[in-house]
Amino acid sequence: MIQSFYDSVLGQIDDTADKISLESGIHNMIRKPERELTVTIPIEKDNGEIETFTGYRVQHSSARGPCKGGIRYHPDTNIDEVKALATLMSLKCAVANVPFGGAKGGVTCNPSELSKKELQRITKRYAAMILPIIGPRADIPAPDINTNAETMGWFMDAVSMHEGSTVLDIVTGKPIDLGGSLGRNEATGRGVMLNTIELLKKQKIDPKKITCAIQGFGNVGSIAGQLLGKKGCKICAISDVSTGLYNIDGLDTSDILSYLNSKERTPLLKDYRLKKNDEFISNKDLLESDVDVLIPSALENQIHIENADKIKAKIIAEGANGPVSKKADEILAEKEIQIIPDILANSGGVVVSYFEWVQGIQSFFWDINEVNENLKKIMLKSFADVWHTSKKERITLREAAYRIAIKKIARAVELRGIFP
Repeated sequence: MIQSFYDSVLGQIDDTADKISLESGIHNMIRKPERELTVTIPIEKDNGEIETFTGYRVQHSSARGPCKGGIRYHPDTNIDEVKALATLMSLKCAVANVPFGGAKGGVTCNPSELSKKELQRITKRYAAMILPIIGPRADIPAPDINTNAETMGWFMDAVSMHEGSTVLDIVTGKPIDLGGSLGRNEATGRGVMLNTIELLKKQKIDPKKITCAIQGFGNVGSIAGQLLGKKGCKICAISDVSTGLYNIDGLDTSDILSYLNSKERTPLLKDYRLKKNDEFISNKDLLESDVDVLIPSALENQIHIENADKIKAKIIAEGANGPVSKKADEILAEKEIQIIPDILANSGGVVVSYFEWVQGIQSFFWDINEVNENLKKIMLKSFADVWHTSKKERITLREAAYRIAIKKIARAVELRGIFP
């Protein structure tokens, strides 16, 4: 039986708490979100009918600062998924050492079946419904799966109308013209690239001799692929929700991206015109392909107990949140496959979200070089900390990242004391 996403996250926390002898009361605090909100979102559809959707916002921990986390729109979104993602955000912020706690939000809907106007209505109503618990010093949302800068612009506008003034720092990941940060769109993929290259350096492997497979060629996967390609890595396989593409000699990712960005409606890889030696493959085949680096950048639990022993990649860089279940993680560790965990690998997004929040508060914005240099500095420091702990304690990178994160959160709880 495949372990649930939330159970995987809690299991990892429990294992870590046991190994670092974490005080039981603090352990229980970290296991449970501080606040869970479920809301009903009625909208009038384009045909005049009223339809209701369910939305969630979970705040896991504010011990280290305001809660921070994205909003995803997906038909399978549910409260347990959102709780798991909020928990990971707390850990991710702690590993990166940015002064945030974790939160996450979601709306159960299928964006492909909704018009742009309908998505805008969902966003603005959702913003109004969760407004009592969010704010620039309380909880700052951001984009996630099936949401983007435009979505965050709608969200900011809804909050600003309620407040009676423009509130730039209520969300991050906004359009540049509405107070967004340069480099935010590329930040998560750039962080995946930086961590992957650092691990290759530690193993004294030349990036030009590396083959990669990327599951989920969306924002994170495509940018990670582009940047790794510039470092000399050969991108042999990619996929989206429709299919996968494979070429043992390397795919023409520039041509693929031109195709994906050329149409008004989001095109799918299944309609891409194959080039010489290209072939269609399934997501299953992609995950099990014979490459050096696998970057799962789609959804959680893609590598699980039923397929973990078939993974051939020597390195996994988790572009998505929770793509490897806890039980699969144990199997991969036995196979000596190095995993750069999600709370380290894809933390670039929250780091630049922090930069955007700071810029919004100050109304003073940085150039792209400043953003990217500060991002690189934080990502390399985080990687170095996790690597050092891994080697010192003789544990995996995931175990090291969890130990660092949980100790930081626990220390914050201890220093603040329990209220009242």
